[in-house]
Amino acid sequence: MVTAAPLETIYGHLRRHRFYQAVLLLSERFFVSNKKNTIDNFLTCTSEEMRERGLDCVDFVLVSGDPYIDHPSFGTAIIGRLLESRGYSVAVLAQPDWTDADAFKRFGRPRLGFLITAGSVDSMVANYTAAKHKRRKDSLSPGGQTGRRPDRALIVYTNGCKAAFPGCPVILGGIEASLRRLAHYDYWSDKVRRSVLLDSKADILVYGMGERAIVEVADALADGFAARDITWIAGTAFRAREETLPADALPLPAFADVAGDFAEAKEAYCRSYVLQYENGEHIGSRPLAEAYEGGIYVLQNPPQAPLSRKELDNVYALPFCYDQHPVYSQEGCEIPALHEIRFSIAHVRGCFGNCAFCAITAHQGRIPTARSRESVVAEAEKMASLPGFYGYIHDVGGPTANIRGAACAAQEKRGSCKQRDCLWPQPCKNLRADHTEYTQLLRAVRGVPGVKKAFVRSGIRYDLVLADGKGGPAFLKELVGYHVSGILKTAPEHVNAQTLACMRKPGPEVYERFEARFNEAEAARQAEAQKAGGKCSPQYLLPYYISAHPGCDLASAAELTDHLKAHGFVPDQIQDFYPTPGTLATCMYHTGMDPFTGAPVYVPGKNPAVPGERALQRALLHEHKKENKPRAAKARRMLKHR
Repeated sequence: MVTAAPLETIYGHLRRHRFYQAVLLLSERFFVSNKKNTIDNFLTCTSEEMRERGLDCVDFVLVSGDPYIDHPSFGTAIIGRLLESRGYSVAVLAQPDWTDADAFKRFGRPRLGFLITAGSVDSMVANYTAAKHKRRKDSLSPGGQTGRRPDRALIVYTNGCKAAFPGCPVILGGIEASLRRLAHYDYWSDKVRRSVLLDSKADILVYGMGERAIVEVADALADGFAARDITWIAGTAFRAREETLPADALPLPAFADVAGDFAEAKEAYCRSYVLQYENGEHIGSRPLAEAYEGGIYVLQNPPQAPLSRKELDNVYALPFCYDQHPVYSQEGCEIPALHEIRFSIAHVRGCFGNCAFCAITAHQGRIPTARSRESVVAEAEKMASLPGFYGYIHDVGGPTANIRGAACAAQEKRGSCKQRDCLWPQPCKNLRADHTEYTQLLRAVRGVPGVKKAFVRSGIRYDLVLADGKGGPAFLKELVGYHVSGILKTAPEHVNAQTLACMRKPGPEVYERFEARFNEAEAARQAEAQKAGGKCSPQYLLPYYISAHPGCDLASAAELTDHLKAHGFVPDQIQDFYPTPGTLATCMYHTGMDPFTGAPVYVPGKNPAVPGERALQRALLHEHKKENKPRAAKARRMLKHR
């Protein structure tokens, strides 16, 4: 199924004198109704396709650390399709061989520039575990092969593009660019690194969800502006000199002041983090200026506003194929992650949950925007018509499945509160805790012809469900009755009060209340099935826990282990804390303090009195496993002799 171009897109081409593209899309709108996925329906991905389409060059070459999957879960597909809808030609250079200089010449010199993303995750996270070991599998690469993307992909890819075509503009985007746009602690080198804009020598960096910003950059380049002169676009960062800084620019601590491993540098790093956090939304934020050696600054413009509901609907109405590019199938390679992602729907972006260890708020923003019910249903209808769809939508979710809009009216008008969270330490009295719209959305999706089940596999905020006294019970009943695929993911993360405070998560008593509500709803479901003379498989909660998070000492890890034993739960889903750029928890990990209060924070792994503590904490939580018993016993002895 190919989605017809919206009329505003066609008129936009006519306004910008792209008559051919307007006529082409107009013909698609009225004459194209149903096409099977062929190479012709994908963005250009090979030089052969480029020749077959009669293209001498393209406007943009989109370089990605991910393979090309034409699905709205991937930024490469969204940005490529969006630019195509605006009349620009785009070729996707997916996972190029960075050791081959000619790999970046596949499509020739792009007319307007290279757009570079490391992919759906930071390239270092993609390549290494939390223990800094090389990963054995990359589910986002063909055949699960590792080694298909370089470490620090933005720097490597930019160098390749600049070497292939000197002077050609390079624009960075995606999550690696977002979270490394200013000075940041880098876990893998254990030091504070410069902005990736400087280390890569790219021209412009687009941060956050970049649809609006990238179109504005593309239009400016098409209008003849040099990349170095495009300095006015919200949601971008660029090099500047002191004399060119805007009058309202807010100076951050200089890189030289935050880069050291001494107390003053860490205090400056915390001040910088707070200033960035307080200027992280489109409402009331100032440009941020970070000074570097040689009189150079990185100037970050204020963020773009979140897309409106209509704009978000239009993005998801673009003609995605919901499949990997045929070149991978021709090579006999399947992309493992595609199985789960292909028939999943994201109904929202952004999150006001603000967990300390999560980068979603830093990248997608703290003011959520949800798609309309009509948009989500249209996507479900499209999925139901695709080959290989057997009636199951794997997820109708998002960053947090049951968050569908701004936390309150004040957040919509004035932005998020600077010094308090919406859900921690308890839900704000002004919070809109209403699951009615999401419940109606799930009903509509499961009512689409051809859809047997529509599951919710994204995590939900159980404290938000409990805060909704009116719609929460009805939502939970429907969730348990129709939308759980055997297990429901939840994330209590820990039970120790000190650790949970550092995580910005509620206490264990909140999770236990939710667990009781879930069990009641599940028991009612079983009783109804038995009354109807049938049987149904039992459903369970699957809680996730994090080991070695800032604030968690060895005694805290033992407290969690003993709590789980007392409740008869054997943990399987344990994640070692992973200090990734841009998060509050990573700031705590690097500095040993809470940046908002200045209070000291215990950092596992950095206490010389407890060598190998991160491994000891994990062993405690998996104490039941034979291979962990020696380490767990050692941890118990250390605690006993304190």
